[in-house]
Amino acid sequence: MPESWDAVRAELRDRLLDTSTLVRAVAAGRRRGVPLDWRRAELRPVALRGGVLLQVTTYDERQARATNLDAAAAPAAVDGLLDQGFGNWHVETATEVLQVRITKKGDAQVHRAAREASVDAAPAAHDRVKPRLFDVEHPDVLAFLRAVGVADAHGRVKPTRQDKYRQVEEFVRLLDASVEDARRAGALREPTAENPWRLVDLGCGHAYLTVGSYVWLARVRGLPVRVHGVDVRETARVRNAALAEELGWADELTFESATIADAADEPAADVVVALHACDTATDDALARAVRWAAPVVLAAPCCHHDLQAQAARSATPAPYAVVTRHGLLRERFLDVLTDAIRAALLRIVGYRVDAVEFVSDEHTNRNLMLRCVRTGAAPSASDLDDYDALVAQWGVAPALAERVADDVRAARGHAGT
Repeated sequence: MPESWDAVRAELRDRLLDTSTLVRAVAAGRRRGVPLDWRRAELRPVALRGGVLLQVTTYDERQARATNLDAAAAPAAVDGLLDQGFGNWHVETATEVLQVRITKKGDAQVHRAAREASVDAAPAAHDRVKPRLFDVEHPDVLAFLRAVGVADAHGRVKPTRQDKYRQVEEFVRLLDASVEDARRAGALREPTAENPWRLVDLGCGHAYLTVGSYVWLARVRGLPVRVHGVDVRETARVRNAALAEELGWADELTFESATIADAADEPAADVVVALHACDTATDDALARAVRWAAPVVLAAPCCHHDLQAQAARSATPAPYAVVTRHGLLRERFLDVLTDAIRAALLRIVGYRVDAVEFVSDEHTNRNLMLRCVRTGAAPSASDLDDYDALVAQWGVAPALAERVADDVRAARGHAGT
């Protein structure tokens, strides 16, 4: 039965602001006659050094904007989102799933259901209930974690491997949110047994996250998927292939010894992953994803030497000498500049991009991830002008720009059309 939107709105507000139980919320769709500034909004708690904050990410056709809000700022932001003309709300808490559709008459159709995912007790440090997506109670999750030495014979995550477990779990959380976002946007097709998704991990290394991706998508969620890992080292291919064989998944989980540039080109990937590929290897991976027109790209860059070296050969533009005269600040600033340029180029060639925290900076300072969904949207004139001005000011030739030059030229020809 329809319910009063005012009453349901108050209930939604309480759920969204309770970061001790909120898992994730998504607002999408459009209400007739009510202004809407964004295509979609996503909310979730994030545990940072300052405590648990509410992360609000709003999406338009070209990019996403993420803001972390404390308890003082969150209510106004949530009220603003509830005032928007979103037609549908999907809210997951530690105990329930709440789905709300606002009708043409302004009433609310509400469906409430118990949440199936298991949840650990809240850590005392910030009293937050944290959902365990990568649950060791699942037999295939446990088999994987035991095979790589993360869990012991009793099915418990080893104290010394908690960081690795959290890294795998956080990655599959981001992967899951990204593929669902791409599906809702119509960017990612539905997989079938005859035509499964193809996920390619470029620079997979020891393949913890490659195999974790397969376990989550194929074994936990039951989606038709083939996962392929690429690494330049033959020893990595042999080790990873043996692991897939040991677990009985070698038909759907394969590995290749090759550079990113020389890796097999067919079939094209639906999801491209590149985690901590060093320096311009990240650009190689992003360029390969663009060539494939991959609907989803997840890249965590590492070791930004190329732009650092280029900037060292020319005068620092004013007034940035204030920053670059300090070695540590210079390095970090140019790391950010490198990834900002990458994000700008990906937007130009048709991706919606947002930069998110991959893992807590307590574990590594290489914790930024570019999360990209292909929309095919043409760049705006301001996108192009801002990018051109930025690279001209710094006098740099970004590696990714050279690798996707044809795509950028094509995008310039469609700008504003």
